[in-house]
Amino acid sequence: MRDVVVVGAGLAGLSAGWRLRHWDTLVLESEERVGGRIRSERRGSYWLNWGGHVFAGPGSSTEALLNEAGVMSVDIPGSLQALTMNGKFLRKGHIATYPFRIPMSLSARVATMRAGMKVVAGVGKYTGVVRKRAGESGAMRQQRIYDFANDESFLDFVGELPEDAAALFKTTVTRSAGNMDQISAGAGIGYFSLVLGFGQGLSRGIVGGPSTLTEALAASLGDRVQLGAAVQEVVHKKDSVIVRYRQDGRDHEVEARTVVLATTADVSHRVGVDLPQDLRDALSQIKYGPHVSSAFLTDETTAQPWDDIYAIAAPKRSFAIALNQASIVRGTESVRQPGGSFMTFSPAALGSALLNKSDDEVVDTHLADLEQILGPGFSDTVVEAKAARWKNASPYSFPGRAKLQPTLTRGAGRVFLAGDYLGTLYTETSITSGFSAAQEVASVLATHRQTRQPEMLTVQPASA
Repeated sequence: MRDVVVVGAGLAGLSAGWRLRHWDTLVLESEERVGGRIRSERRGSYWLNWGGHVFAGPGSSTEALLNEAGVMSVDIPGSLQALTMNGKFLRKGHIATYPFRIPMSLSARVATMRAGMKVVAGVGKYTGVVRKRAGESGAMRQQRIYDFANDESFLDFVGELPEDAAALFKTTVTRSAGNMDQISAGAGIGYFSLVLGFGQGLSRGIVGGPSTLTEALAASLGDRVQLGAAVQEVVHKKDSVIVRYRQDGRDHEVEARTVVLATTADVSHRVGVDLPQDLRDALSQIKYGPHVSSAFLTDETTAQPWDDIYAIAAPKRSFAIALNQASIVRGTESVRQPGGSFMTFSPAALGSALLNKSDDEVVDTHLADLEQILGPGFSDTVVEAKAARWKNASPYSFPGRAKLQPTLTRGAGRVFLAGDYLGTLYTETSITSGFSAAQEVASVLATHRQTRQPEMLTVQPASA
């Protein structure tokens, strides 16, 4: 019997597996690669990236994991607040100034400022909500964050807006993968808090690309990670759990003392067939939005105007944001080296519009907009381009989401949940929830080891 089976080798599952590496651990992953929605590929000094791209810094679970795994991250050196809209390219500056600097009608400008004042006031309240308080658990703090302005959508909060005004808000809020009428007001305000740099910002980049972390964790676990192993059912027994899965065209079954379900909520709902009914109901209500992204490797030989920019928000384009993945490389150079790398990101409605397009169509659509933004000739420097897509990319907090949290975090016998749907900080939530599940498992296993009955000694009768 195994000590623990971890279902899913995304960031949450690998984080759990890493913390449980000294136990008899098996990690089952349905895909042919680890990482889930973390996906990058190294290309010399640069990397192509399609998934998660920014990470939490000092004092976070992410920092702890990176240090333990020996993976380096740095503060992203480029500007995070560039924006292009209506023919104007703003390289730097506070986003509160954008309504005064972007060409738009007077009515749109006034509407943007009015809605912006509401959002700024909301960010002020959110900053107090998200602040850590002495003596409270992480679960208490997370519940408070979910409770904040969770009774209406972000669109209800800001009201109907003219096209240009709506576009400015949409390009930030929809990065959560939910549209403005889907995401809760509190979650939208929280996203603006992240963008403005308040609270726990996600502003660190992993040197070599995000998959450097997930691949390092998988390498440490070795052949305990099994790829192409699609779990079909997780069932409790009295003192153990049965995991049934299919691999290489054959059905398999493994028994373990504990299980970590580190899959998306819909998969956890499907395979956790005997989880408590209220927990299964809560899992079924988690909502995900799509995202489609493209990665571009370039071979320019001279300095470029965007070398000191990391993120370019792009309202009214086919993607919400373009991300200069070479920014970290630029920040370490004394002399600008040839080449570069860009990522384009289409979440929510933008992603839905591209989900059923071919990879070539996605790349061509994104590249045409990049050419418009970065200038004629950019596409001539592209030497490699690939698209990727996730239908269930990121969970978003919808109106009413807060009421599900107590059920999701209560526990379920010997099965423990992990995943980014359990919190509001994306990659940081993945790691934190993986660590928490691992701690629960370790506690169960340690108790089992301490209370295990010693084998009865057989005493031979004395000779007559």
